Amino acid sequence: MEKPKLTIDEMAAFCKRKGFVYPSAEIYGGIAGFYDFGHLGIELKNNIKQEWWKTFVQRRDDIVGIDGSIVTHPMVWKASGHIDGFTDILVDCKKCGMRYRADTLIEDKLKIAADGMQIQEISKRIKESRIRCQKCGSELGEPKRFNLMFTTNVGPVQSSSSAAFLRPETAQLIFANFRLVQENARLKLPFGIAQTGKAFRNEISPRDFLFRMREFEQMEMEYFVHPEKYDECNFIDDVIEYELNVLSAEMQKKSQNMQKMAIKECLSRKIIKTKWHAYWLALMHKWFVDLGADSSHFRVRQHVKDELSHYALDTWDLEYEFPFGWKELQGLSNRTDFDLKQHIQHSKTDLSIFDEETKKKIIPHVICEPSQGVERAFLVFMFDAYHYDKSRDNVVLKLHPKLCPVKFGVFPLVSNKADIVKKARDIYDELKQEWACIFDLGGSIGRRYARADEAGVYACVTIDHESLEDEMATVRSRDTTEQVRVKISEVKDILKKFMEGEKLSKLGKSVE
Repeated sequence: MEKPKLTIDEMAAFCKRKGFVYPSAEIYGGIAGFYDFGHLGIELKNNIKQEWWKTFVQRRDDIVGIDGSIVTHPMVWKASGHIDGFTDILVDCKKCGMRYRADTLIEDKLKIAADGMQIQEISKRIKESRIRCQKCGSELGEPKRFNLMFTTNVGPVQSSSSAAFLRPETAQLIFANFRLVQENARLKLPFGIAQTGKAFRNEISPRDFLFRMREFEQMEMEYFVHPEKYDECNFIDDVIEYELNVLSAEMQKKSQNMQKMAIKECLSRKIIKTKWHAYWLALMHKWFVDLGADSSHFRVRQHVKDELSHYALDTWDLEYEFPFGWKELQGLSNRTDFDLKQHIQHSKTDLSIFDEETKKKIIPHVICEPSQGVERAFLVFMFDAYHYDKSRDNVVLKLHPKLCPVKFGVFPLVSNKADIVKKARDIYDELKQEWACIFDLGGSIGRRYARADEAGVYACVTIDHESLEDEMATVRSRDTTEQVRVKISEVKDILKKFMEGEKLSKLGKSVE
């Protein structure tokens, strides 16, 4: 078995061919940065979001969720700094007018990291390296800032007083609703508030398929702690031996390679500054690995001084090795009390909470803000699941059973024998009450297996002529092609056990 190095364009083609993702409104030529999810894609995407929510909200006592509005009061974005400072740097071609995001243009041409590079440095690099327009080869103009927020209007009359914005992130409604959520949910520090939902950024140059989009979804959480209890993490022992590929700011300064370290070492060497930050870095990494992602494809990278946000005490990115290089998958920032203080100042509303221990009002600190794009997670799971099997001569999408868009396929061996079709249909009708399943009559059984493999279907159940006599069905594993015969009456229980990790060979009689 061999896994080729798939390009992002090849992944986009595969997703379109199999019904995972389509360019939005392609019949009209599409529009850059917008994608539609097909019948398999929406199931995978929903499974990713559900697993995230189960892990970080429903299974925890210290985190609750909200669902904030996409359009909200413009002062939210004034207070957060987005109206004044949520910008990227663009450059225009002086001749053809082609626009480029300046930092990615520099990264592409000079093969250096340009995140956080200031506008003066960008201008200098473009001139010194004689970077030209990629379309016509002409000279580029001076870099300038471009606000990424989409504007809209609320109400029937368009005016400056009706102007509003589509939210560029999901975090700010957590801060605006902080006091209400804390009181209603009776939360005591430390605690988190989570949210998933759409966000919109008017990217200068959306690129790399689902990686950089103009409309996307986020899974985000703000975790609040007492400002004097940064290191009082009750859960640190759960991850103290957990290992990460680490690239600190100091390592980057010295041009060193990443190093594999346990959380214990990161803390003892003060590479990661607080136990809470280390805990969330480990937990977010572990979430991906537990769902089938390859840990060797991940690293945590600390922001260097020049790219660190003005409000952040420390920021680490969970990065993934995409075909186009190491890129941010998730940002985990220690935002201190910046956001709550901003909203207190601009709204004139008290968002502090009463600390029973000190009998004083305090403004909690966001010790960590794990912010994750759903579509980037989608790409990670697709890349790590994609395998080309030479012996089968088809792709096998080895998604974790919890993520599989379709869990099981049910196939009658032949389509022209009513008794076989009916028995298969009865099994399908039972299974689909609990799982997403498919019923397929088209083509040879080998062709149907291949289609199921490419869709990531975890196992297939086949009814044949013998099934009418012995009341047995054949269950086939996607990953190994192993087949066993099991009693039809036990199919549902056996499939459940197989999904939970039991070996198929122990659940039925092997088919030679």
